[in-house]
Amino acid sequence: MALESQKKHVLILGGGFGGIKTALNLSGVDAYDVTLMSDQTEFKYYPALYRSATGSSRNASVIPLTDIFKGKTTKLMHERAKTLDRDARVVVTESGKKVPYDILVVALGSITNYFGIKGLAEYSYGIKSIDEAERLKAHLHNLMLNDHKPDLNYVVVGGGPTGVELAGELPHYLRWIMKQHGIKNRRINIELVEGSPRLLPRMPRDLSAAVARQLRREGVKLYLGKRVEGQTADGLIINGRTIKSHTVVWTAGMASNPFLAENGFLLDHGKVVVDEFLRAKNEPAENIYVIGDNALTEYSGMAQTALHDAVFLSANLKRLASGGVPRVYRPKRPIYVYPAGPHWSGVLWSGVRIYGWLGWALREAADWVGYHDVEPWWKASQLYMTEYQSEDDCPICKGDTNSPKGAKA
Repeated sequence: MALESQKKHVLILGGGFGGIKTALNLSGVDAYDVTLMSDQTEFKYYPALYRSATGSSRNASVIPLTDIFKGKTTKLMHERAKTLDRDARVVVTESGKKVPYDILVVALGSITNYFGIKGLAEYSYGIKSIDEAERLKAHLHNLMLNDHKPDLNYVVVGGGPTGVELAGELPHYLRWIMKQHGIKNRRINIELVEGSPRLLPRMPRDLSAAVARQLRREGVKLYLGKRVEGQTADGLIINGRTIKSHTVVWTAGMASNPFLAENGFLLDHGKVVVDEFLRAKNEPAENIYVIGDNALTEYSGMAQTALHDAVFLSANLKRLASGGVPRVYRPKRPIYVYPAGPHWSGVLWSGVRIYGWLGWALREAADWVGYHDVEPWWKASQLYMTEYQSEDDCPICKGDTNSPKGAKA
């Protein structure tokens, strides 16, 4: 593609890791005008959401998009993409706005999937957004404010990374809350339900086993190979029996953004089939790219993959703008890090396993790098330090400046 005198308009759908990194890398490139469209006004730093649900500051989990793009040439649009008109090269928003593009980048991420299980949407809690995380945190405190007693049974559904992280942190946080409220000698049960025969089913068996042992040391009871059949106001139904609980947290299901299926993309297992340049296949024009969770690539679903895709695509677009030849996409194996309680993480790094405190230190370093992927180093450092700050709206607990986080104490 030869460099043209008129700037091309790059429209990026999605304000997650992939969309933001692409927009940042293309900001200020003479050949392009860049617009980032998101239905959110903030960037969600998913790795820290479970921490915000268990006492850390919300500032560790959300960054206003206006802060990230301050001083950048990228235009921000707070809209939800609804319809794609390929012939006109226009995206129509939910509010009816028509946004033209020359190059479209789809990075919409995933949404919660309840698999049609009765009662989950109505009764369960989640931690896939800051609002969900704060709703769960408020619930944990309100049980003690209103009744002066905790729920004795807490159920986390999903043995993937989010479920493991939350289940490992809950025992410590609940003990801290009970201490703040003057509640003693109440035994609580943390139960983790997973449909597969083992935790982290996509990981090597030895890593799964190590994480399971650590959770059991933290007092978490594991229900493996169990099928969730429904939820009521009083409990979760698995394999024909009910686990009594008023606190069920659903972390198990994710589905592709419905925009993909509704607009005729070629899908495989809910993800868009892409070519060697991350262009959507079976498209009438070669100007639609798909990255991150939405693309059918080897390590799709990881934040590291979304960032890798964004760096690859933005570099290729710069090459095209200068008359160069684009490079072929090569997937990059992520580093897998799984916290399972204070000061403990299991790590898989190119076949090497690391457990315990050193694994936790690597997770801490990864958080700083994650913030630095979207902010300059000094801002990334400030954001990282907010993980050390406690934040509770509970009138009893919010006056305590000591962090409830065992890892941050």
